Amino acid sequence: MRYRTVGDLTITGAVRSRATDIAGVIAEISAATVSERGETRADDRTSAAARRTASARATSDGARDATGDRMTRQLLRITTAGSVDDGKSTLIGRLLHDTDSLPLDHLEAVTDEEGVADLAALSDGLRAEREQGITIDVAYRFFSTDARSYILADTPGHERYTRNMFTGASNAHAAILLVDARAGVLRQTNRHARIAKLLGIKHFVAAVNKIDLVNFDEGRFDEVVGQIRQIAARLGEIDITVIPIAAKHGDNVVHRSERTPWYDGPTLLEYLEGIELSAPQPEPEKLRLPVQWVTAHPEQRRRYTAGSPPVR
Repeated sequence: MRYRTVGDLTITGAVRSRATDIAGVIAEISAATVSERGETRADDRTSAAARRTASARATSDGARDATGDRMTRQLLRITTAGSVDDGKSTLIGRLLHDTDSLPLDHLEAVTDEEGVADLAALSDGLRAEREQGITIDVAYRFFSTDARSYILADTPGHERYTRNMFTGASNAHAAILLVDARAGVLRQTNRHARIAKLLGIKHFVAAVNKIDLVNFDEGRFDEVVGQIRQIAARLGEIDITVIPIAAKHGDNVVHRSERTPWYDGPTLLEYLEGIELSAPQPEPEKLRLPVQWVTAHPEQRRRYTAGSPPVR
């Protein structure tokens, strides 16, 4: 291993190295075009993924097409939701990988000696997250396609960190509700779905993950679909699209899987590409004031709630 920073970290980050001496390390650093977080150096040529990311950002700021008219690349903000170990971080890693939005330095850093990449580690950036194998904080990742740009919020599934899920979902347009095909809908699945609905998210897609671990069984998928429909019925006024996926292997995430011939719906990316966004309309009767903290005065027997409304 070697340690280096290309430019946007306040501390150095560990990077897999093939160098055997100092001269080799210097050569690697000189050839690097992206930092540990994926940002390109201003004086370097960018990778294909970085070029597309830069192009997407430029278009979102108001580029012009061949006729000279201003174009606007639509930005979709997405949050993940679901219980711990349902595969939210792995799914985000798969989306980044299969849309070629992953800098090579990042991929090498999470690839073991046998060439197997730990996709979940791409968004689990805290040391405690990597050691415990769970997501604690909210991690944001950016990727783009020819159709639109995306910001993904990887939120924790553990009950202890539920308030961090609030943070990640607070500005999202859509929610990806992860459900383990083996365990089905759990209490935290219901809780996260309710939080997303409370925060005004209108677009829901349920990804029944780890379908490979139940041998791509259509019957089991249908059972989980029934559980998810019950969530939708309790929440009311929402329509949930359900997709069978195997995030670890990429089935029905970006590319359609041949191992689910019984499924004829969209892949996850196709669903996200097809979401139509509209400007929000103010509805006074649906005003919500977020409570971000509850505190007690040391000399009074009272509790106080504190928070600030989001400004968009």
